[in-house]
Amino acid sequence: MSAPAAGEVLIEARGVRKHFKLRGGGAAHLVRAVDGVDLQICKGETLGLVGESGCGKSTLARVVMRLTEPTEGSIVFDGQDISHMSQSEIRPLRRRMQMIFQDPYASLNPRMTVAEILSGPLRLHGLVPAGGARERVRELLDLVGLPPTAAARFPHEFSGGQRQRISIARALAVEPAFIIGDEPISALDVNIQAQIINLMIGLQERLGLTYLFIAHDLAVVRHISDRIVVLYLGRVVETASSSELFARPLHPYTNSLISAVPDPHPGHGPRRIELRGEVPSAISPPSGCRFRTRCPAAAERCAEHTPDLAEVAPGHFVACHFPGAVTMV
Repeated sequence: MSAPAAGEVLIEARGVRKHFKLRGGGAAHLVRAVDGVDLQICKGETLGLVGESGCGKSTLARVVMRLTEPTEGSIVFDGQDISHMSQSEIRPLRRRMQMIFQDPYASLNPRMTVAEILSGPLRLHGLVPAGGARERVRELLDLVGLPPTAAARFPHEFSGGQRQRISIARALAVEPAFIIGDEPISALDVNIQAQIINLMIGLQERLGLTYLFIAHDLAVVRHISDRIVVLYLGRVVETASSSELFARPLHPYTNSLISAVPDPHPGHGPRRIELRGEVPSAISPPSGCRFRTRCPAAAERCAEHTPDLAEVAPGHFVACHFPGAVTMV
């Protein structure tokens, strides 16, 4: 179990697995999207979740939110085990857990005005204030930096960054404690990305929010996260505080991800670590260490034994038989 920063735990995932059965297939034809993940997220912190496309990040997010039921393991939210709650049982908790999706173009109903989009969750959860939904919509727009006149407009009238602000306002409408951002800036221009990240940081400080922030861009995750979890082919390979992970990455995969972060001074930083091959199939992952087929330090032991996620320094965990063997030089 990877230790969180000091504080009260809000979300805890224990031994979470999510396997999908292929049509007409048996046990040998399972997609092991998430395959034994432990996570803890403390109240008020941001946990960054990184990895290449197809590593299981979004699937894990949906399981944590209980939009998808885990195949195995448990999800505990603020002391309540929600792993196998029915939709009617979990509905009262829905307002405390919200999600911001990747594509602001697809996640907003084009037939609804912004006022309708933002007031819908209020009515669904019976949270319409005494002053009416109109005033709450105005407050939400102000929180995300949009003018009151935005309420009467439709999503297609806004830019991508503005639409994502509307999505954030919708998530905030029911006053959640926990928000998952599933690559919430990847569809935006670089300049707009920075604005959205700064908005999320400001909202966290103002409202005491807890985030699970998912991305494939480590530079972005470094800026917003207190701790970072590195996921590869459905398993956690390394986790540490943001500063520790960048100062001393120990897993070869983490090193490769960090080496791919654009260098503002080309030619003066560490070399890029090029990985061979593609991410293996989640249907038939490699034996032992799942990263071994692409690892420059792989040895016979890596094929025979699966490395445990072990604590190598306070709060720094790595699943590797030879931690630190591959470094950026």
